[in-house]
Amino acid sequence: MIHEIFPVGPLQCNCSVIGDEQTKEAMVIDPGDDIEDVMAVVQRHGLTVKQIVVTHAHIDHVGGAMKLKRLTGAPILLNQNDHALLKMLGVQATWIGMPTPEKVVIDASLDAGDQVRAGSLIADVLHTPGHTEGSICLYFAPEKKLIAGDTLFAGSIGRTDLPGGSYKKIMQSLHGPVLALPDETIVVPGHGPLTTIGEERASNPFLVG
Repeated sequence: MIHEIFPVGPLQCNCSVIGDEQTKEAMVIDPGDDIEDVMAVVQRHGLTVKQIVVTHAHIDHVGGAMKLKRLTGAPILLNQNDHALLKMLGVQATWIGMPTPEKVVIDASLDAGDQVRAGSLIADVLHTPGHTEGSICLYFAPEKKLIAGDTLFAGSIGRTDLPGGSYKKIMQSLHGPVLALPDETIVVPGHGPLTTIGEERASNPFLVG
């Protein structure tokens, strides 16, 4: 498994490039900005991007998706419950002082029970509303790796005070599908350092007890 994680954009969103070493097929997760850097990683590994997956429709995660689509031809996948947030990208841009990005067009919705793949690498889609209505996580079971978006962080959880947020729902998502994963699962949050399910189960102040 090729997996490069690097921060993009002014909010330093963790973008992932995941590729199959044999087929060279790849997916890019959360291309929020700095698409030149994303393409540099793709090209360095000789990859072909087959899917662009967005964990939720906040501008720092989806802002560069259309540019990446034009460069790769890959479809953009996002849970349909975040379509309302896509229509607010101009408003979101004013929150953080960014230029308004172009309109993002989603090619297909990702729902609980769906899978995304790059060659032989397959991730199960977990619908984890709370940070936004359409938030998803991606679980690569053989690799025991979770791309968590902004649902879970090292020592914290996603904020719920923005449009579409719900503290009750994010806690249900965390105590449901997320904490059901093995302790050794590596968690790649939407921002900040990596962690594990076991570490968060034991010490995350929002989850302990």
